Amino acid sequence: MVKLSREIADAIVYEYSQAEFLRRISNPYWFQAFACVLGFDWHSSGTTTTACGALKLALSPESHGLMVAGGKGKASKRAPEEIMGAPFSFTDAERGRLAYASRMAAKVDNNLVQDGFQLYHHSFFLSEKGEWAVIQQGMNGENARRYHWLSDKVASFVDEPHAAICCDQRVERVLNLTAKESREARKASVDLVNDNPEHLRKYLCGQTTLASYSGEGIALVMPKHHEVRGIDISPQGWKALINAYELQPKTYEELVALRGIGAKTLRALALLSDLLYGAEASWEDPVKYSYAHGGKDGFPYPVDKQTYDESIEFLGEAVKAAKLDDKERYWALKRLHELI
Repeated sequence: MVKLSREIADAIVYEYSQAEFLRRISNPYWFQAFACVLGFDWHSSGTTTTACGALKLALSPESHGLMVAGGKGKASKRAPEEIMGAPFSFTDAERGRLAYASRMAAKVDNNLVQDGFQLYHHSFFLSEKGEWAVIQQGMNGENARRYHWLSDKVASFVDEPHAAICCDQRVERVLNLTAKESREARKASVDLVNDNPEHLRKYLCGQTTLASYSGEGIALVMPKHHEVRGIDISPQGWKALINAYELQPKTYEELVALRGIGAKTLRALALLSDLLYGAEASWEDPVKYSYAHGGKDGFPYPVDKQTYDESIEFLGEAVKAAKLDDKERYWALKRLHELI
């Protein structure tokens, strides 16, 4: 898998660019097809983690101008450190921005897209030009969900930042604070924090009476077991809110980036934004092959290692020859689609 991954990456970077390679892996359909070419069934366990792991070993900063940081489990938490040590000519400020992108991508998918999937895999793909892509995956029981990011498409980390989110399961009710429909809720959340979080305690603890949002003098009574009560903010969350109040974040992204601001706190702020200001957040789930060498679980047939090795050799020799201006085999490879 490492050998074939290397040759595929070499061909794409040679024919197109590093940016094109990142664009392709940020496309969930292309990535799925890539994993299948490596020998996975479309539904095989480990498709995402093993394909990304193969690329981490295959991609060379010297040969491809690309590298992968992070990985599965504990390796995912090392991504910022590996980015800071990337063998590219970045300034310290540029390295810091890239490490920030890694941390925010993980925090957004854990805390802002509240779909019940807990992240356990985070791979950060980085080019020598500072372009990046993220592939991360979460689990909910036996179901997996994959989140794709591409730097060219990220105008804001908290406003529609994903290239794609893919999963076989659609969740009926998902709090998606990155949706455009949640923009007013995000703005109201910042206002609530900057207006002193101590004012929020009466809305979260016990029964209280509020003037209605319409301003027509109608009273709204919150019972003790109102929905907000079920996701009450933890002591750590209150401490983080007080810290946020002292820092006075100017934007929702600044609020989300603060240490200690987690999913429960952001959810409480979103619900209160709706209750107090009518700024409703989105509750829509944002989630939106064939075989070349067989599948690792034997379907439709076991991986044919001889054919696999021949594919690696042919692709490698074609790219190598093309780099030496002998493009006959490479052009033949490009024309193969005409015969299918």
